[in-house]
Amino acid sequence: MNSLPDPAASPSGVRKILVVGAGIMGSGVAAVAAQRGLDVHLYDVRQEFLDRGLSSIRAALEGAVAKGRIPPKGKDAALERIRPTLELSSAPPVDLVLEAAPEKLELKREIFRRLDPLHPAPAILATNTSSLSVTSIASVVADPGRVVGIHFFNPVPSMPLVEIIGGFHTSPETRARSEAFARELGKTVTHSRDSPGFVTTRSMAVLVNEAAWMLYEGVANREDIDTAHKLGFHHPMGPLELADLVGLDTCLAVLERLYTGFQDPKYRVCPLLVNMVEAGRLGRKSGEGFYPYPRSPSSGNGGGSHG
Repeated sequence: MNSLPDPAASPSGVRKILVVGAGIMGSGVAAVAAQRGLDVHLYDVRQEFLDRGLSSIRAALEGAVAKGRIPPKGKDAALERIRPTLELSSAPPVDLVLEAAPEKLELKREIFRRLDPLHPAPAILATNTSSLSVTSIASVVADPGRVVGIHFFNPVPSMPLVEIIGGFHTSPETRARSEAFARELGKTVTHSRDSPGFVTTRSMAVLVNEAAWMLYEGVANREDIDTAHKLGFHHPMGPLELADLVGLDTCLAVLERLYTGFQDPKYRVCPLLVNMVEAGRLGRKSGEGFYPYPRSPSSGNGGGSHG
């Protein structure tokens, strides 16, 4: 088993973090950070969201124990490092804030307005957005140089990638510390300009949209489209399966954002995708998308990252 890194000696200087949003993404980041020895404050707006997030964290840590990544005592120690709260102002100043709220620009801006005076420099203010403009989110804080995109992927404990996105004003120091923080969590880092969808979400959306067009046009059935991608390109799941996992409403919102941002017809949304969203067929979370699924409780407030 690997020993924990010493946060006090870390290049990022991050010892304490605040995660805003206890959904799938936020709870995943909290679990990994606590497992790595960081003190974590976890905020959400409702107790049921916090309870659900803590259950997810416990499950993730139990999975790490089962795989031999941490000892049983490590799970207990990690859980003790996590402090849930319903009051954003109750967390003491931290070294890094990671916002993992739903993909709504005005919601994220309002969160950053509130965070700015509570966690002054040199704290990093990071957003886990998968497609929104980091520059636009940063525009509401006094020093946009300390705002950066740190895009984790779902499920955070097992997905190795983190995408770092610098906004127009993001300082070199903020970029460097953010990259160091991600690497200290055991992640591989890639960088992207602050362009709609960045690298990963832009690619995912186009792939899903093209698969939907092929299904709509009768080129192939859903199983053959997904099998072709899995066996032909070594993808872990087909694009239609991926769309169901991400949520068809999320895919639609991203494609509309790309079309608006680039004004390029290659992002024109397939009518089938629009109709399915209007019909409430959103994928796994609704029980049916391109495929049927057993119904399960909603995952609650989350970051909306596709992973």
